[in-house]
Amino acid sequence: MKKILTDLHTHTAFSPDGRGTMEEMLSVAHALGVGYYGLSEHFNFDMVVNHIPLEGTKPQTPVAAYFQRARELQKEYEGKMHVLVGGEFGYTDNLEAQKMYQELVDKYHPDYVIQSVHNLAEGDYAYGHGYTDSNGKVRDKQEVYEEYLGLVRRSLDVSHPYDILGHVSYCTRYAPYEDRRMLWKDFSASLDDILRTVIAKDKILEVNSSNKQGPALTLPDNDILERYFELGGRKISFGSDAHFPSRIMEHRERVMDVLRSIGFEYVSVPCCGEVLKIEI
Repeated sequence: MKKILTDLHTHTAFSPDGRGTMEEMLSVAHALGVGYYGLSEHFNFDMVVNHIPLEGTKPQTPVAAYFQRARELQKEYEGKMHVLVGGEFGYTDNLEAQKMYQELVDKYHPDYVIQSVHNLAEGDYAYGHGYTDSNGKVRDKQEVYEEYLGLVRRSLDVSHPYDILGHVSYCTRYAPYEDRRMLWKDFSASLDDILRTVIAKDKILEVNSSNKQGPALTLPDNDILERYFELGGRKISFGSDAHFPSRIMEHRERVMDVLRSIGFEYVSVPCCGEVLKIEI
């Protein structure tokens, strides 16, 4: 039986950092034989409410234009590929962002939502924020990663709906340390709290294959996925985090081999409140 391929974390040129057009991304995904393809543009209301300027020149995702074009293409691909129209919501402790995300959900009804942490109050980890103190000295890795994990844990208690917890250990992608990995043994208490909460809330843990040439194949690392399985977690999703066409489905087969070796039998695909089980 032919395997059904999935990739639920991707961005197009609608996102501030996306490079491929939506049409290009969908065409490549279809050519690769993807069965369920997720559009998950960035909605950075965390940055809006905290007055964090965008790096670069592109504006925030135009919400109405994105949903209009995505829904049009969703219909065009009916019978050829399941296109899911979703979004990636950036977390902040500022409750105003949660109100804005709820308003977006109420108005546009995304098929699914990825809940992610990208930013501290001063800016995105991707641009070096959070790793140094006010004097420019590199902060202790344990302190930085625990700070990040605290944000991730609080993000699980937001009032607006979401389906997937995105790229746990995101901060390791850009960290300045010789050893960037976030291993379960070094952060077991915080990670167990997060993993147990994901399970208790019946959410999906994302396995993200974009690691920026880091030592780990995925975010989170293998040992964290093993611990999630040990605790009873079975709901996982695959996301390439592709921001341009050539990275769609990147490392997927290697990731599936790892997941099978741990004991996972399927990936989860959320859509409008339902969750499909797709054998891996």
